[in-house]
Parts: sequence; structure tokens; C-alpha cells
Amino acid sequence: MLDILEGIEPYNNAGALLGIDGANDELLGALSRMNPIQRQRTINTLTSTGGQSRGSRAEMEKFFGELPPHIKEGLTKGDLRLADNLIYSIKPVNGSKTIKLFETQDDKEVGLRNLSNAKLPKNQAFLVSGIILLAAVPADTTKDKIIGAKYDSIENFASIANGEFSLKSNKKTIVPETSNSVFKTSNMHNIPIGYYKLANPRLIHDDIQIELTIEMGSTEGLDAKTHVWAGLHGTITTP
Repeated sequence: MLDILEGIEPYNNAGALLGIDGANDELLGALSRMNPIQRQRTINTLTSTGGQSRGSRAEMEKFFGELPPHIKEGLTKGDLRLADNLIYSIKPVNGSKTIKLFETQDDKEVGLRNLSNAKLPKNQAFLVSGIILLAAVPADTTKDKIIGAKYDSIENFASIANGEFSLKSNKKTIVPETSNSVFKTSNMHNIPIGYYKLANPRLIHDDIQIELTIEMGSTEGLDAKTHVWAGLHGTITTP
């Protein structure tokens, strides 16, 4: 990995990205073989904190050590970079008490979802920083009306608000069964509508199934045309 030192982007946790924990023999040997200018530039890169990263990017940098080797290499060479991202999906309630927002038979379709087969493409790793949950009643169940509906707070949908959600990846729990009441943010003026910030962000790897599930104890009071909009907000690796 040390042969790509010169390709490091200005990440605040470059040591973790390279898998370097302190000054070891491999690192010292690599530095000694460099010319003085290259050596100083590399040292500056590894030791400089630069501008302080913020938001989900700062959270993502803490997880560099957990990234697969092929993604780490892509980031250090500059083939991959970090970008803000929102993975979303719209699904109908259809009278069911269980709503699976991401399913293996799903295809990407602008306005309905931006993920196929409930998996990230290869070379993408995603740090889930927060989750958004909204709901709407379209005028009818045609695609245009579903996409064009005004999705708003679940506080107007009591059965959804009183339900639970969970988030898993590769059968591993990211968020256990949690009350949907955390998405009731209408009276929190410094938080977007329906946004739940994770206190413990988690990493989702490429080509692994994502499962975001809504469970309701009842569908009482829900219009038959009710749809839910869910989004995973965070930072992703991308070309």
C-alpha cells in the first residue's frame, strides 16, 4: 500500500486510509527511499490536519480502517473520492403492516429509487449518517402521481408514526427496531422534516443487501393510496 503514498487526497485520516498505525519499519523504509522533496510532501500529507472535515465526511474518515482494500486503494490513487449522497426509495403501504423499502427485485428509476437490487454498486461504500422518513397520499397510484405527491411528516399518518423501523446490511443490524416517533421533527426547527441523525453512524459495503423495514401494528386511518418515502443520508465513495 505504501507505493501509493503520493496519491493521497487531503483526508484528515490518511494514516487510517493507508492502514498505517504509527511510524513502523515499512513506512520509515518507504520514506527513506524518496527524494527529499517527495519525502517532505508525504510527511506533510500524513501529519497535516488540513481544514477540519465536517458532517458525514468527518464521520466517514473515522471508518477508513474498515473499508475494503480495493476501495482504500481507489481513494489513495484518486480513482475514487468521497461525496455527499442520499439513497432513497418510495414504496406503497398497500394495506400491509410491513413495508420493505429496498428489495432485491428493485430497479433504479428516477423519482422512485436510486438503487438497484437493494445493493450498492461495486467500489461504493456508504456511511449512513442519518435516515429520513416521509409519507404522502398521491391523487392516484400512477407513477407520475406517486412521484409528484408532496411527501411530508409522518405525524399526519398516525399508524406509521406509531410503528417501528429497522436497518440491516448483510443481515447485520445497523439500527435495531426503533420507534418511528424519532422522525417526528416538525417542532424541531433546526432539524429537517422527518430526519433522524444516527448517534452511531455505520458503514455499508458494496454488493451487500440493504434492508430498511417499516413495521406497523395497524393500518387504521391510512388511505389505500398511502406511500412512504425513505432516504439514507451520508457520504459515499464514487468515481
